[in-house]
Amino acid sequence: MSQNNSVNRQLVLASRPKGAPIADNFRLEKGAIPPIENGQVLLRSVYLSLDPYMRGRMSDAPSYAAPVQIDDVMTGGVVSRVVDSKHADFKPGDWVLGMGGWQDYSVAEGKALRKLEGNIAKHPSLALGVLGMPGFTAYMGLLDIGEPKAGETVVVAAATGPVGSLVGQIAKLKGCRVIGIAGGDEKCRYAKEHFGFDECLDHRAPELEKRLAKACPDGIDVYFENVGGAVFDAVLPLLNTKARIPVCGLVSQYNATSLPEGPDRLSLLQGTILRKRMRMQGFIIFDDYGHRYPEFAKQMGEWFEAGKINFREDITDGLENAPAAFIGLLEGKNFGKVVVRVGKDDL
Repeated sequence: MSQNNSVNRQLVLASRPKGAPIADNFRLEKGAIPPIENGQVLLRSVYLSLDPYMRGRMSDAPSYAAPVQIDDVMTGGVVSRVVDSKHADFKPGDWVLGMGGWQDYSVAEGKALRKLEGNIAKHPSLALGVLGMPGFTAYMGLLDIGEPKAGETVVVAAATGPVGSLVGQIAKLKGCRVIGIAGGDEKCRYAKEHFGFDECLDHRAPELEKRLAKACPDGIDVYFENVGGAVFDAVLPLLNTKARIPVCGLVSQYNATSLPEGPDRLSLLQGTILRKRMRMQGFIIFDDYGHRYPEFAKQMGEWFEAGKINFREDITDGLENAPAAFIGLLEGKNFGKVVVRVGKDDL
């Protein structure tokens, strides 16, 4: 993790992936540390967030956000230390959250940064997970779109991930029965023992449909969609009348280069939505709910301080290891919120 104070390492998009990303899609470059102008802040990256949405930014297909251009630094949320400041609200040594990307140093306008103070500054990487974008996503997607009610059954895929684990815990706080779906026995045990899920099913084991039906004898009222594919196929027949489906992500499809083989099931989905009067709604967290961030920060902060919310981080050391960690994330190899420790914590 050592850094040369005169060099800025950057991971840029070298080529667009065809299917699953590979190491050759990224290139490590070295350049000068950029200067700052009035109103700007120079930042040294400490913790880099890796998230599934980044796969979409590597593609030039139409999306809700502009793609990363070839030879540009990969995008990403970063918790940084202020190195130099020409903005009155920031001073050297401050912890801040911004979109510094996959690099050692970045320059940001002061208005684009959030200062991390109080308890979160004691564990600043949490600003990338439980107290950051994944937590915000879980909170608003479940409560605003899912509208869980006490006694209902909530199912969440990617149950030990940074979003899914919080969806399950929030649903439990609201009095729901929570069933998780995750990859492997270890993750499923963790979901029950540490996140308080009532049950968790391994999607890699056979007969997921039968096991899920047994775990949900009263059907499914809320399904928080993170995965898609075969997991949704197992969920669909169990959805109750007026079920709610927040669509957060479809990670099983992100590397696909074509539609899956087999019969067209779109009419089955549409017919089920109509017959059961279900709501299936996608959302982009800051576009749709940015104005409600203070509400989330207050409530999640209170739950966290009270010990009602648990979290798990999957930390990789070294910026140079970010591509491998990201590729593993898309393959489901991570266990918790994926964070790259780019540099040292202290000044």
